[in-house]
Amino acid sequence: MEENNFSNQGSQQGQNVNQPINNQFGQVSVPNSGAVLVLGIISIALCWCYGVVALTCGIIALVLGNKAMALYKANPSNYTISSYNNLKAGRVCAIIGLCLSALMVIYVIVVFAFIGAAFSAMPWEMMGQH
Repeated sequence: MEENNFSNQGSQQGQNVNQPINNQFGQVSVPNSGAVLVLGIISIALCWCYGVVALTCGIIALVLGNKAMALYKANPSNYTISSYNNLKAGRVCAIIGLCLSALMVIYVIVVFAFIGAAFSAMPWEMMGQH
């Protein structure tokens, strides 16, 4: 009989096993706050890779961050402060990563344009006479 008491205890209290675990104040973390932080850091770390990967990660981080920020501002008492701080830090990292990667893309375009202009100005006819 005691085995039944222990196995049915969760269902008698009305607890759902699939509910997210909340802290003592009933707050949960802001959705995607960790992902925004990770993508923001990746966008800074990979801005030297011709800027393409960092641009992608930065844009994704900003889109997710803006959606999560709207959720937080709609009802801030539902979410923890630490996850909100992670969200803000991730958005800042994403903005910095976007700026650095945009500068890298501009630099790569300028370098390729300079190399192309240098090769087009060479006297190619004289090279074939040797």
